[in-house]
Amino acid sequence: MVGGAAFVAVGTVTHAAADPVEPEYLHYVAMGDSFTNGAPIPPLDVTQDSALSCSPSAVNYPHLVAESLEPVRFDDRSCGGARTADLTGGAQPQYAALTEDTDLVTVGIGGNDIGLVGLANSCTNPFPEGTPGTVSCAERATAGGRDVYGESITAFAPRYGEIVDEIRSASPRARIVFVGYPTGIRSGGCFPAQPIWPRDADYLQDRIDQLTDVMRASVTAAGAEFVSLRESTVGHDACAVGADRWIEGLVPTDIAAPLHPNRAGHENAAAQVLAALR
Repeated sequence: MVGGAAFVAVGTVTHAAADPVEPEYLHYVAMGDSFTNGAPIPPLDVTQDSALSCSPSAVNYPHLVAESLEPVRFDDRSCGGARTADLTGGAQPQYAALTEDTDLVTVGIGGNDIGLVGLANSCTNPFPEGTPGTVSCAERATAGGRDVYGESITAFAPRYGEIVDEIRSASPRARIVFVGYPTGIRSGGCFPAQPIWPRDADYLQDRIDQLTDVMRASVTAAGAEFVSLRESTVGHDACAVGADRWIEGLVPTDIAAPLHPNRAGHENAAAQVLAALR
């Protein structure tokens, strides 16, 4: 999902330490897509044993969580554009970091499998609704009485349970925590500040919420844990202004990928994960 960013090497990065988490963990593996990876937010951590194209932000939420778990051994295998197939293959097979000693795994994935970013891009309309030649993404996705993205999310649901089983097979002692997607845009949107019509903004957020609900139900049924970012990011979506914006819009005002969490968004995600671990 993210490309063209300048890579900034990082050795040791210091942040304000959060309260330590009990119990202590020995080996923490973070897996996921660009919502986990955080590139191009500087500095990027090229010290991770990962493909250069997958180099994560050193201030993404897994890194911030790992700081509070020190002296934990930490592997961030998240990668922009990752699908669940990239857990086992691709440029950086994410499962490769799992060992029998791994005792904590966080996972945030699924959006690319069902095409969330493509949906968001298709919802972009700089002209007011009703302008000749413009089309609603919600109308197009639900033409003929079907909901293409809704059906895709429903069909994808069993994959989450399979991922839990695959992680447990490689790392039977691991605490497995899935992290949901944040609130991307508020009810009705904020056209024209973000060029998405009100009904399309609602359709987009409904599908994000559906994927989050499917993730929660599937992974908890399989015995894993789930951390929601939905509630804590209400009011901090792409329509928010200044420091209140934790999710960048189609044209970022902070260093982050379009339609992705910025540094403040990752700090919030880390706080939610740490609260769940305590």
